[in-house]
Parts: sequence; C-alpha cells; structure tokens
Amino acid sequence: MSLDLQAALASMPLVAILRGVKPDEVVGIAEAIVAAGIGIIEVPLNSPDPFTSIGLLARRLGHTALVGAGTVLTVPDVEKVAAAGGTVIVSPNTNPEVIRATKARGLLSLPGFFTPSEAFAALEAGADALKLFPAEMSSPAAVKAMRAVLPKGTKLLVVGGVSPATIPPYLAVGVDGFGVGSDLYAVGRDAAEVGQRAQALADSVRKMRE
Repeated sequence: MSLDLQAALASMPLVAILRGVKPDEVVGIAEAIVAAGIGIIEVPLNSPDPFTSIGLLARRLGHTALVGAGTVLTVPDVEKVAAAGGTVIVSPNTNPEVIRATKARGLLSLPGFFTPSEAFAALEAGADALKLFPAEMSSPAAVKAMRAVLPKGTKLLVVGGVSPATIPPYLAVGVDGFGVGSDLYAVGRDAAEVGQRAQALADSVRKMRE
C-alpha cells in the first residue's frame, strides 16, 4: 500500500492502537480490524515483542493497510520499525530528531503534541500529521482555536478517550482522524470480539459522516 495517509483517513478516520498485543495473536486481530474497514494499525513499542508483531503485520497486511508503531521515542526505534517493515511512526511527544529520522527513512510521521508551539515545531521538522494527546485534556473548542492558526491542510488526529460518544464534537471542528485504543482492543480480547468492536465503531463513524 502506498503511504497515502490522506486517502486512508478519508476512507475511515480511525487508527487502531493495539497496545499489549502479542505476536501470536496480532495477525488475526488486525485482519478482523481491516475487514471492518479500518486501514491504519499501530503496535505501541511497549507491547510484548513489538517489532516481531510489526513485521508480521507488514508482511501479511502491508498491501492493504498502513502498519506502524506507536510510543516511538528514539531514533534507534525508528530504525528498528523501518527494518521490521513498518511505515508509520507515532509518538506521544514532539521530538524533532525522531521526526527527521522518520522522514529520512521515507516513513509517515505522526508525532504527539499538546500546545501550538509543539505543533509548529513538529510541522517544521517534517511531520505528516499531528496527534493531539491526551485529547481528554483538550476540548473541541480548543482544537477549533488551534485549527485557526495551523497551516491550511494540516492533518490533525486526536487520541485519548476516543469512543462513539466523543467523536462527533471533534469531527464538527475539523479533526481528520482518531486513535482508538481500549474502546477497540485490550489485552485478553480475541479477534472475534475485536472484530465486532471494530465493525460497530466503523459503522457509527460512517453514520456520523452521512
């Protein structure tokens, strides 16, 4: 799959965050998520053996989904994700060195930010999109105010506390995507349950966009 973040978000503005997933279960869970129409999958690096999971997903689903890593904090981790076949680098923070290393490897950079200063620093370093985190601490009104000063066309995602109940007000102020964690996947849920949750979430987003 080409690294077309805009197309992926336009199709379904959700990023599946599989924190805690194990390599022996990750493919089945991710296949159920992709079948529901969610095309961006993130394996946080504080999961068990994350680079193995990312490699498995890249080989099995890399032609149909954007696969990458979350909680990427260092340049060496960027290199390891790239070596595993991941194409998306997501961080909870704004680290220009990580962003520049990501772009130097031809990968998608989605750094976390919380303030306008961090947002502009991330964009200057080459970020492809911005991840507002934690969203629970920033209202849709605050997002609207930041939207007014960010460059036109900036892709903005929110992460933290995302559910069908919290998505509509953010959509209304122009948010492009949502990272979904525990509302979708939690340790102990099997592929069938995650698939059902993914389908319900995707269906609710489609109705919101009608």
